[in-house]
Amino acid sequence: MTESSLLQRLHQQRQYIYSSLPAVSGHLVRVVGLTLEATGCRAAIGQPCLVESIRGPILAEVVGFANDRLFLMPQDDITGVVPGAKVTPVLQYKGVPLSLNLLGRVIDGVGKPLDGKGPIKATEFSKGKGKPINPLLRRPVKQPLDVGVRAINSIVTVGKGQRMGLFAGSGVGKSVLLGMMTRGTAADVIVVGLVGERGREVKEFIDEILGEEGKARSVVVAAPADVSPLMRLKGCETAVQVAEYFRDQGLDVLLLIDSITRYAQAQREIALAVGEPPATKGYPPSVFAKLPALVERAGNGSGHQGSITAFYTVLSEGDDLQDPIADASRAILDGHIVLSRTLADSGHFPAIDIEKSISRVMPAVTSPEHQQLARNVKQLYASYQQSKDLIAIGAYVRGSDPLLDQAIGLMPKINLFLQQGMKDIVPYDDSLAALSQVLPAPRMAG
Repeated sequence: MTESSLLQRLHQQRQYIYSSLPAVSGHLVRVVGLTLEATGCRAAIGQPCLVESIRGPILAEVVGFANDRLFLMPQDDITGVVPGAKVTPVLQYKGVPLSLNLLGRVIDGVGKPLDGKGPIKATEFSKGKGKPINPLLRRPVKQPLDVGVRAINSIVTVGKGQRMGLFAGSGVGKSVLLGMMTRGTAADVIVVGLVGERGREVKEFIDEILGEEGKARSVVVAAPADVSPLMRLKGCETAVQVAEYFRDQGLDVLLLIDSITRYAQAQREIALAVGEPPATKGYPPSVFAKLPALVERAGNGSGHQGSITAFYTVLSEGDDLQDPIADASRAILDGHIVLSRTLADSGHFPAIDIEKSISRVMPAVTSPEHQQLARNVKQLYASYQQSKDLIAIGAYVRGSDPLLDQAIGLMPKINLFLQQGMKDIVPYDDSLAALSQVLPAPRMAG
């Protein structure tokens, strides 16, 4: 393929353009797995390059180098790449299109439309991470955010600008719970990052879970499991970039990332491919540096900026909450919601284990009466769960523990309160009213 035809194909992709500066091209010398190695090419870390192939140019990104050898990770399938293929740096990259026209659209990890509705009109483009906000200038989390889920609104109350983890194994209802929140939230804009999950879920989430009303105020970034690790990594980062854009417009954003574990696994694949040594369970150190860098971009803005309230799903391998990614995520988030396989198997949905779930900002966004009621319900729930086996075999003698006696009498009412249909939306005020009816309590303020 000639250089002129290579440039012609490049100009057809609107996101990538050359500047007037000359490009220092090189050639491929080695391909191992998905890692491309090139020499003679001068390009910076993170810079996109075009790799010649018999199918046409393939986009790849520089992810590392050793001496004069560059390591590149492709965005697409590398079938058709030949030995000695020409590698040409892209000297100017427009980036992800950012505009209000993103609402209602589905894009991939680099901002290309996936919904067949044509290009996205934008005058602003993101070329990477947004400018960090000085932590001292961020507004504190002081207002609750209505997510439309009774158990979360009342027992694990989320604040506007909070970062929460959704911890669960596979098949216990994470996507369903995220869908419930998209329909019931009071946020202005919803940004959903479907990263590393089943491709089938993308269309289901858009058509069945979001629906027409939810889709109108949502942006979906899809990077399913069958795309390259680079695209999965970028899928997560693009979702955050889009959320930052809407936050900077003064809007309140609900950011849902499903899942941050796949983001960590994608970084592990890339880092190991370029020679970074493995550490905890095969995860290299760069993974644990990227996680807080991603999470810290959410939260309240400063001045006239809006907020990003974020939920990151964390896959617990084998339902192990001490998994390295789960443990690292729990340390940098503002709370966590744990979904229980036992509850899911018993038909209890959403399968939120309120005993193991906590919101660290709940004391700052709720009244003392609300906190006391939530604490009482959790105590009764925990007391019953800890003695459930004794009760089941008839070994517990009534009168031995007054708290457990009260829990046994109230558990049917508590379980009914914690369950909710996936199509139902329970506003924040209704959630508090229902909580006050579970136990006798003083009248709640607001």
